[in-house]
Amino acid sequence: MERRTHAWRIEQREYDRQESRRGRRHAFTSLVPQRTALVVVDMVPFFVKENEYTFGIVPNISRLAGSLRAAGGTVVWVLPGATEPTPVDEEFFGVEHAKVFANSGGEGSLRERLWHEFEVSDADLIVEKTATSAFFPGFSPLPELLTERGIDTVLITGTVTNVCCEASARDAGTLGFRVVMVADANSARRDEDHNATLYTIYRTYGDVRTTDEVVSLVENPAT
Repeated sequence: MERRTHAWRIEQREYDRQESRRGRRHAFTSLVPQRTALVVVDMVPFFVKENEYTFGIVPNISRLAGSLRAAGGTVVWVLPGATEPTPVDEEFFGVEHAKVFANSGGEGSLRERLWHEFEVSDADLIVEKTATSAFFPGFSPLPELLTERGIDTVLITGTVTNVCCEASARDAGTLGFRVVMVADANSARRDEDHNATLYTIYRTYGDVRTTDEVVSLVENPAT
């Protein structure tokens, strides 16, 4: 399968609007690696195999994980947890598709369920979520785990950009984390869907950066 990445963009007028408000394009101009977590959402075979864009972001996620890990930051792999479809799920998706989505995380140990190309360190966190968001209280242990580690900044990556990644970014921002969505380390089905989420996050919930920019921030941290 071909690796593809989105032709992502944020309109210049939105950059101009933010610059006029705060005097700079990006909300967060520095980070402390030890207080930063890379959050990798739903990169399991169910999603990676079916989408060239998801397959395409694997190298960027791996690069971010290696860079942040080497700098003393936290890498978190978030997997869909197995659930029983609710009556609302069955009504919304249809009975058969509700079962498919409820088991999209796969079988086996948490590490075995991740996409096979990723290198996982014993120091990494691997958690499950049973909602679209990895930060919705009661549906994932992630917020508490990050707070215990003194994390104040989260780098959102993974799939699907406009579903679980956007939901996670919104809720992380609501909980008080500094949110950075990595433009070329998230994937959706279409550029239009992907870019709509980038615009929403940049406008209201956090920052949008590229892999190159985030790696530079990690390797040249705030002092």
